[in-house]
Amino acid sequence: MKSLLVVLALVLSGCAGREPEVRTVRVEVPVLVPCKTKAVAVPSWAAQGLNKSDSLEVKVRALLAERRQRIGYERQLIAAVSSCQ
Repeated sequence: MKSLLVVLALVLSGCAGREPEVRTVRVEVPVLVPCKTKAVAVPSWAAQGLNKSDSLEVKVRALLAERRQRIGYERQLIAAVSSCQ
């Protein structure tokens, strides 16, 4: 039993006499960066001002114009999202 205590004391004293090894470790970790883009403004849709009494031609033209607006608006949204990826 005494010999075990002596061996244990020697082992512990041997570890205490050594200076700790200092080393620098470089760890590459991805960091989330907030995406800074301008907010895409919602256009005033062409068909918003339509009345029931408007002619069919006026309604069709307004809906076609709104379709073009929607396509452009979606392209702006896609560009804003893709700039953050």
